[in-house]
Amino acid sequence: MSARTNFNDLLESGAHFGHLKSKWNPAMAPYIYAEKNGIHIIDLNKTVAKIDEAANALKQIARSGRKVLFVATKKQAKDIVAEKVKSVNMPYVTERWPGGMLTNFATIRKSVRRMSQIDKMFADGTFTNVSKRERLQFSRERAKLETQFGSIADLTRLPAALFIVDITKEHIAVAEARRLNIPTFAIVDTNSNPNLVDYAVPANDDASTSIAYIMELMVNAVKEGLADRKMDKETNTEEGEHREGGAEGEESQGSFAKGSDEEEEKGGAKKPRRRVIAKK
Repeated sequence: MSARTNFNDLLESGAHFGHLKSKWNPAMAPYIYAEKNGIHIIDLNKTVAKIDEAANALKQIARSGRKVLFVATKKQAKDIVAEKVKSVNMPYVTERWPGGMLTNFATIRKSVRRMSQIDKMFADGTFTNVSKRERLQFSRERAKLETQFGSIADLTRLPAALFIVDITKEHIAVAEARRLNIPTFAIVDTNSNPNLVDYAVPANDDASTSIAYIMELMVNAVKEGLADRKMDKETNTEEGEHREGGAEGEESQGSFAKGSDEEEEKGGAKKPRRRVIAKK
C-alpha cells in the first residue's frame, strides 16, 4: 500500500517547523532532524510513516462502527477541525474542554438530555404558558448548552479513540483518556511528550496549513473506514438473502419429494377392487 502523503506535500504545508530550542521536550529527540536559527526542524520522513500508522488505525475504528472524538480548542485549529469532522459525522470538542468529559460521562449526558428537553418544550408549545422572562432564560440556557455540548449530542457512549491537536494545551483530555485506557492520536510538536499518546504524529501544531493538511488525511481515512463498513453490510445482507433463498428451495424440494413418497406408498398399499356379482 502506498503512503498517504509524501515529504514534499508536508514541506509545503509547513509541518516541519518545530518550537524554539529552549522550549523543546527531550522525548521528541528521535523526531527532530536538525536545528536552524534556534528552531528545531522535524524529520518529515518519520512524520510520513506515523501518519500512515495513525490513519490505518483510525480507518479500522471507523470500519467497526465506533466513534472517534476530535479535540482542538486552540484558535488556529478549532474552525478547521469543526469544518472537516462534520463531513464524517464524528463528535468533536472545539470550545473549552469540559472537565470530566470522559471520567464523568454520565453527568455530561445529563446536560445533553437537558438540551433535548428544552427543544421538546419549545416544540410542544409548553413555553406559551410561561412568562417572556422565563422563555428568555430557557433560550439562553439552550444556547449555552449548544455551544458546549452541541457537537457531542450524538455521542451516547464513551468514544473508541481521541484525536487531539496540541497535547500540551489539551493535557486534561489526554489524562482522562489515559485513565480510561482510551487510545489517543495526536499531532505532537517539539515542545510535547509523544510518549503520552498511543499514536503520535510529529508535526507543527501551530500553523493552520499544517493542521488542515493532516486533518484532511485523517478524515479521509475515517471516510474510507465508513465506506468499507457500508460495503460489508451490503455484502452480508446479500449473503443472508442468498442463504434464505437456498434454504427455501431445499425445503420445497424436500416437501415435494416427501409428497411423492407418500403417494407411492399409498399407491402400493391400495388393494384391487372386488368384483360384485348380483344374485339372481
